[in-house]
Amino acid sequence: MVLGSDLRRGNGRWRAGAVALALALAPVLAACSDDSGGGSASAPPTPSVERTTSAPATAPADPAAATAEVKANWEKFFDPKFSTKDKQAVLENGDEMGPVLRAFNGDERGGQVQAEVTKVEFTKADEATVTYNLTLNGATALPKASGTSVEQDGTWKVSVNTLCALVALSGDASQSPAAGC
Repeated sequence: MVLGSDLRRGNGRWRAGAVALALALAPVLAACSDDSGGGSASAPPTPSVERTTSAPATAPADPAAATAEVKANWEKFFDPKFSTKDKQAVLENGDEMGPVLRAFNGDERGGQVQAEVTKVEFTKADEATVTYNLTLNGATALPKASGTSVEQDGTWKVSVNTLCALVALSGDASQSPAAGC
């Protein structure tokens, strides 16, 4: 007996709980028995478990590898040491965007720009928001800038939207929507 308890007080609640438990288990116990006293002739159904191995729709299959590729390609795109052809390979629709890219790189400031990626956040399996610091001649020109990266043909690339936003920001009015932006 527990100190301070009175078995007579809780009897009503205990009995009600036991009755409720018995009623709840009755259908289960009835289903497990049969009138012949033996086992069932047929085997019980085999439960099936559906398993999915795919990544969530908001991330690529290998987020760590994708993040590393986004960073490398983003920094390559903004590195003045790389050729326009190398940059086109890491730009969404790079072949079609060649004229815009050449104009961007041909601008005095475009050749002095570099980017340091600080954050990659996947919004879809094939799209990411990229936070980066854009530098001009080594000085931070755009801290915590935001752009997008897209996976195209198995490669994570700087999006056309990002390039077009930077062209617009540069004030180069020679680039019209017909030229790609």
